[in-house]
Amino acid sequence: MNNIKKIDISSDLNIKLGISRSLSGKIINDLIKIFSDQIINDYLIIKNLGRFKLIHKKQRFGRNPRTKEPYLINERKSVSFITSKNLLNKLNNF
Repeated sequence: MNNIKKIDISSDLNIKLGISRSLSGKIINDLIKIFSDQIINDYLIIKNLGRFKLIHKKQRFGRNPRTKEPYLINERKSVSFITSKNLLNKLNNF
Protein backbone atom coordinates (compact mmCIF):
# COMPACT_ATOMS: atom_id res chain seq x y z
CA MET A 1 0.00 0.00 0.00
CA ASN A 2 1.34 3.42 -0.92
CA ASN A 3 0.64 6.40 1.27
CA ILE A 4 0.76 9.75 -0.44
CA LYS A 5 1.82 12.88 1.39
CA LYS A 6 0.95 16.49 0.74
CA ILE A 7 4.55 17.16 -0.25
CA ASP A 8 4.30 14.46 -2.94
CA ILE A 9 1.19 16.04 -4.44
CA SER A 10 2.84 19.45 -4.21
CA SER A 11 5.92 18.16 -6.05
CA ASP A 12 3.75 16.63 -8.78
CA LEU A 13 1.94 19.95 -9.25
CA ASN A 14 5.28 21.74 -9.32
CA ILE A 15 6.60 19.48 -12.07
CA LYS A 16 3.43 19.14 -14.18
CA LEU A 17 2.24 22.75 -14.03
CA GLY A 18 5.58 24.49 -13.66
CA ILE A 19 4.51 26.48 -10.61
CA SER A 20 6.63 27.09 -7.52
CA ARG A 21 6.65 24.63 -4.63
CA SER A 22 5.34 27.23 -2.22
CA LEU A 23 2.38 28.01 -4.51
CA SER A 24 1.61 24.34 -5.09
CA GLY A 25 1.78 23.72 -1.32
CA LYS A 26 -0.64 26.59 -0.73
CA ILE A 27 -3.02 25.17 -3.36
CA ILE A 28 -2.99 21.76 -1.67
CA ASN A 29 -3.57 23.26 1.78
CA ASP A 30 -6.43 25.39 0.45
CA LEU A 31 -8.04 22.36 -1.22
CA ILE A 32 -7.84 20.34 1.98
CA LYS A 33 -9.38 23.26 3.90
CA ILE A 34 -12.24 23.54 1.37
CA PHE A 35 -12.86 19.78 1.45
CA SER A 36 -12.80 19.71 5.26
CA ASP A 37 -15.25 22.61 5.52
CA GLN A 38 -17.64 20.91 3.08
CA ILE A 39 -17.48 17.59 4.95
CA ILE A 40 -18.09 19.35 8.28
CA ASN A 41 -21.20 20.94 6.76
CA ASP A 42 -22.53 17.38 6.05
CA TYR A 43 -21.07 15.99 2.83
CA LEU A 44 -18.78 16.54 -0.14
CA ILE A 45 -19.40 15.11 -3.61
CA ILE A 46 -16.53 15.07 -6.09
CA LYS A 47 -17.84 14.06 -9.49
CA ASN A 48 -16.30 10.85 -10.91
CA LEU A 49 -14.53 10.18 -7.60
CA GLY A 50 -17.11 9.72 -4.86
CA ARG A 51 -18.92 11.12 -1.87
CA PHE A 52 -17.50 11.95 1.55
CA LYS A 53 -20.17 12.01 4.25
CA LEU A 54 -19.97 12.97 7.92
CA ILE A 55 -21.44 10.26 10.16
CA HIS A 56 -22.15 10.35 13.88
CA LYS A 57 -21.30 7.23 15.87
CA LYS A 58 -23.14 6.67 19.13
CA GLN A 59 -21.56 5.76 22.44
CA ARG A 60 -21.18 1.99 22.85
CA PHE A 61 -19.38 -0.70 24.74
CA GLY A 62 -16.36 -2.37 23.18
CA ARG A 63 -14.17 -5.23 24.30
CA ASN A 64 -10.40 -5.39 24.53
CA PRO A 65 -9.51 -8.37 22.31
CA ARG A 66 -6.47 -9.26 24.39
CA THR A 67 -7.93 -9.10 27.91
CA LYS A 68 -11.65 -9.46 27.00
CA GLU A 69 -12.42 -6.55 29.35
CA PRO A 70 -15.32 -4.30 28.29
CA TYR A 71 -14.75 -0.56 27.97
CA LEU A 72 -16.80 2.43 26.91
CA ILE A 73 -16.23 3.91 23.45
CA ASN A 74 -17.32 7.57 23.41
CA GLU A 75 -19.56 9.01 20.73
CA ARG A 76 -17.65 10.58 17.88
CA LYS A 77 -17.80 11.81 14.33
CA SER A 78 -16.30 9.92 11.43
CA VAL A 79 -16.16 10.23 7.65
CA SER A 80 -17.41 7.61 5.24
CA PHE A 81 -16.49 7.45 1.56
CA ILE A 82 -18.71 6.00 -1.16
CA THR A 83 -16.97 5.44 -4.48
CA SER A 84 -18.65 6.73 -7.65
CA LYS A 85 -19.85 4.21 -10.21
CA ASN A 86 -17.58 5.76 -12.85
CA LEU A 87 -14.48 5.19 -10.72
CA LEU A 88 -15.56 1.63 -9.89
CA ASN A 89 -16.06 0.89 -13.57
CA LYS A 90 -12.60 2.25 -14.40
CA LEU A 91 -11.01 0.19 -11.63
CA ASN A 92 -12.81 -3.00 -12.64
CA ASN A 93 -11.91 -2.59 -16.32
CA PHE A 94 -8.25 -1.80 -15.58
